[in-house]
Amino acid sequence: MILRPMYIEKIMPYVDTPFVKVLSGVRRCGKSTILKMIAEELRKRGVPDERILTYNFDSMQHEDIKTAKLLYEAVKQKLSPDSKTYLFLDEIQEVKSWEKAVNSFMTDFDVDIYVTGSNSRMLSSEISTYLTGRYISIRVFPLSFAEYLEFRKHYTIPLSPLSQKEEFARYLRFGGFPAIHLQEYTQDEAYSIVSDIYNSTIFTDIVKRNQVRKIDQLERIVKFAFDNVGRTFSAASIAKYLKNEQRSIDNETVYSYLSKLESAFILHRCSRYDIQGKEHLKTQEKFYLIDPAFKYSVLGYTPGSVAAMLENLVCLELLRRGYDVSVGKIGSAEIDFVATRQENKLYIQIAERIEREETEQREYGKLLSIADNYPKYVLRADEFAGGNYQGVKTMHVADFLLSGEY
Repeated sequence: MILRPMYIEKIMPYVDTPFVKVLSGVRRCGKSTILKMIAEELRKRGVPDERILTYNFDSMQHEDIKTAKLLYEAVKQKLSPDSKTYLFLDEIQEVKSWEKAVNSFMTDFDVDIYVTGSNSRMLSSEISTYLTGRYISIRVFPLSFAEYLEFRKHYTIPLSPLSQKEEFARYLRFGGFPAIHLQEYTQDEAYSIVSDIYNSTIFTDIVKRNQVRKIDQLERIVKFAFDNVGRTFSAASIAKYLKNEQRSIDNETVYSYLSKLESAFILHRCSRYDIQGKEHLKTQEKFYLIDPAFKYSVLGYTPGSVAAMLENLVCLELLRRGYDVSVGKIGSAEIDFVATRQENKLYIQIAERIEREETEQREYGKLLSIADNYPKYVLRADEFAGGNYQGVKTMHVADFLLSGEY
């Protein structure tokens, strides 16, 4: 088991505090393993095994616990009567009204509670009623590039040593789901695994949970969104596309499907931000995937998709680091990302390659037109000389993902 210190460092300060620790993220991104890491840290602190209780509600072992009442009855008899019990509840959304049981555990017993879930809407709506002000939310993502490299060193690099840039190209195509980096898989084998993750997420967290009947409609919207990563589009444009395919659908239904894909952590929505007007715009948003391999497992890999996937990786890394990410608008020009975190702000342009001077002037010129002193980056995936251009820093995308300076 390879540690993921980014998450351990976020969670451990809240051990033994009166907050439920809620880990949310797409299925198979590593939430269950992070729970095991926390439990191991507790053992190192001297907590005995009998005071660490783990329930995985995706397992048949606990399939009979379907309601809050059953959960409460099953757990309370195992809680320590005279000392704190550490309670780990994995994929908690499978238990109806689970938040009532968690609230009762906190009220009636000496417990420290950790839960995971794969549906953001379910978690937020249920928590808001019973646990307002009593929980800490931690978003879990598939492996970052740095974490991917650690997995490769541990499991597979001795079989196929690659340079950092070659590893980055591989990461771009294979993505960050931990399961496909535990041994050396071919591309087809890896995409087969990711396809199973995708299908189970679509069926369990969207179709089954929301009782979606028009599955064909949903699949067409998914494919449209996947094929348009990094491009602005609207519900109206999707509805028009489907109408051209003789599939009638209204804008409200399209938005409903996109919202469900967001809730299952398949898509992430980036709104547009008017840099001059300092306001978020409500039209022509962009959507990014929780992992590039989702797109390639559904639509196949094409070299023409690389530029969009570079944006996707940068967006995910900014989100991992706690930034709010928007698409910037300044006049008629677009800035790929405006990332804000408390008092910090970054402006980022991403280019697969810059081969002509006019392209260079365009990419740098957009950033130079922003009249403030926040850091500005042009991130590239080609070979280049020099690191700065009139105060704009130039970096390879891989180096940016591994950098600790932002």
